[in-house]
Formats: sequence, structure tokens, C-alpha cells
Amino acid sequence: MKLIGMLDSPYVRRTAISLHTLGIPFVHEAVSVFSTFERFQAINPVVKAPTLICDDGEAIMDSSLILQFAEATMAGGRTLWPADAGEYRHDMRAVSLALAACEKSVQIIYERNLRPPERQHEPWVARVSGQLRAAYGGLEAEVARRPEAFRPDRQAGITAGVAWQFTQSLLAAVVPAAGHPALDALSASLERVPAFLAYPPDGPGVQAT
Repeated sequence: MKLIGMLDSPYVRRTAISLHTLGIPFVHEAVSVFSTFERFQAINPVVKAPTLICDDGEAIMDSSLILQFAEATMAGGRTLWPADAGEYRHDMRAVSLALAACEKSVQIIYERNLRPPERQHEPWVARVSGQLRAAYGGLEAEVARRPEAFRPDRQAGITAGVAWQFTQSLLAAVVPAAGHPALDALSASLERVPAFLAYPPDGPGVQAT
């Protein structure tokens, strides 16, 4: 089984760390949707990262769907989600906030780095930046309120940590760390965990969705 995509993508990185934490064996191939587009296209014509290539060659896309499939079929009963219904709901909210933050970060980065300056639409960037700050404001409150839920063996912790590192590496001026002490401390602690160290955010910049 192969995981295709660059680890500088938060979606690829959360998938790799999650699979590793679940004890599911896989091979990671760092293929870019930009600099090695043709190579990625030969693997998956849709050219979407992350892509999981199963042992029979079938491709699955989208980090959340890949992880849902992995837990259901290959984890041997292991899970990154709590059993309690209320805790599960709270973790789902936290992950949804972190994924929204990733999405808005990617939108801003694409607008700034891929669109010619004369075609960039500042009102749209301002709106997305507001959405990004709102997502991290909600996530900061969740981490401060329920720190025990953001462990390295829970999806809430993995996704929040990966998302915060990603945004801080590229958009720290938009979401200052000083206003998010709980998230910043969480990220610092998670980046020292073996699973995070095994899949560092290496690469030439955001390359996936």
C-alpha cells in the first residue's frame, strides 16, 4: 500500500501520521502535484493528494476518506476516536475546525502564490482570512477547554497539530501565535512525538488539497 503526496501538505501529513499511529504499514512516495505533475498523473489521473494506492492498485482520495477506510478495514479494532458519544462529537468538531483552517490557509496561499498580483481579489482574501482566524479561534478554545482530547493518539490532536504547524509555517502574520497559546504549546509538544518526527513537513510549499 502506498501513500502518494508531499508531506508539506497538511492533508498528506495527517494521513501519514495517522496511519503510522494506527500501526498500519504503508510506503510513502513524495510526489508533487506541481513539480512532478506527469508522474502523479501516471499514478492517479485525477492528480489529487493524498492518494492511497491499495495493494490491488485501486486509488482512494481525500485524507478523511482514506483514514475512515483504514480504520474500518486495516486497523484491527484500533481507532483514533473516543468511544464515548459525547467525546466523539466534540472531537469531530475539533477536527472539522482544524480541516477548515487547512482549507482556508490553502486558499490564501494559492491566491498569493499562484494568481498574478493584478488578478488577486483583496476582498475575497480578507473574507477567507476572517474565516481562517475564526476556525483557529474555535480550535484554540477547544484545546484550552479539553486538553486531554488532543493527544498524539487521537485524531483531534493529530489534525490540530498538523494544521497549526502548517499555517504557522506560511501564514503566521495572518494568525499570530501569540493569540493562540494553547495551540502553540500543543503543536510544540506534538512535533516532538515519534510519529510526527517520522513524517516531518518537508517539501517546497503547499502542494495538495
